[in-house]
Amino acid sequence: MPVSLARGFIQKPPAPPVEHGWGGDGQSGEGRGSSRRASLAGMALLLASSAMVFAALTVAFVARRALSDDWASMPKPPILWVNTAVLLFSSLLLDRSRRALRTGDRGRFNALWTSATALGILFLAGQAWAWVELRRAGIFVATNPSSSFFYILTAAHALHLLGGLAALIWVDVQALRLRLGPARRTAIDVTAVFWHFLDGVWILLMVLFYVWG
Repeated sequence: MPVSLARGFIQKPPAPPVEHGWGGDGQSGEGRGSSRRASLAGMALLLASSAMVFAALTVAFVARRALSDDWASMPKPPILWVNTAVLLFSSLLLDRSRRALRTGDRGRFNALWTSATALGILFLAGQAWAWVELRRAGIFVATNPSSSFFYILTAAHALHLLGGLAALIWVDVQALRLRLGPARRTAIDVTAVFWHFLDGVWILLMVLFYVWG
């Protein structure tokens, strides 16, 4: 059989999907659909479990505040307002980066997502500084029920934020290495939604601290 004719029977493996120059991940459309459904289900479970944790802590906070005679309002570090602005701005950058992704602007997506990740790290550093300020003022976990709840609630939020920050960093690395093909775009959506959820939790904590704390 001639070589040219034999080559006609040899089929090359399909190239990995490429969209807007982002690189592919080699998954078929059906595989991407099932993977996305699994990821969204996992996200729903994570949000539900996290919401229950903070709901239980909030109920305990309100009940302890209403039923106790030894509750003394503690001074709040002013940096909490700066931290709030930093966290909200990071969410804004995530939304803008997702818009850039939909238009295929890879450079803008990378810049905005990296900036949002950096702000997440800055928020955690600001929270650590708030705890340092309280300790310098002689306010510790066991000082008063109000300070106990402050440390517990902010620590719980910081732990969840560490998980979200790890996801932000993972997406950032994959984007810079051109490994965010269509099947991995779900990771971007899930990470952004969880980060927005943590924004909402933080606003709730600020209301607790400054209205009932």
